[in-house]
Amino acid sequence: MAGDTTITVIGNLTADPELRWTQSGAAVADFTVASTPRTYDRNAGEWRDGDTLFMRCSVWRETAENVAESLRKGMRVIVQGRLTQRSYDTQQGERRTVVELQVDEVGPSLRRARAQVTRVQAQAASAPSASASASGGAAGWRQEAPQHDPWGEPGGSAFGSEPPF
Repeated sequence: MAGDTTITVIGNLTADPELRWTQSGAAVADFTVASTPRTYDRNAGEWRDGDTLFMRCSVWRETAENVAESLRKGMRVIVQGRLTQRSYDTQQGERRTVVELQVDEVGPSLRRARAQVTRVQAQAASAPSASASASGGAAGWRQEAPQHDPWGEPGGSAFGSEPPF
């Protein structure tokens, strides 16, 4: 949306993402990214860590399920989204305000890691798949699409013929 404060945070997950569902059935994954800036101290000839930013993040719907299934504590991630601020009252009656990141995009950092990406296909929300539920899929709401790699076929490459889509 216009006027939103959009930021990108790169850091490590402090714990496995926590997946939950709202009363209306929407999936939500909450996680925290720890981002620590490093600077080189020329006088000492060494790297120094700055103050760590712990950014609480929330992601919704199918992306939430993908995050919960794919990411684990300690993984380095790149998170992009909109800063939001909300206030609430504690059980002791104190008013608290927090700033959180409503995630639009998230993925693993490939700076020091490799990832195997698997595309998933959404199913109709009103009819969960029995086979996906039985196999431990995310409540049967989605399953992996058949894999077809147009670049993996003989004669097809990024420099040769165009992929068939």
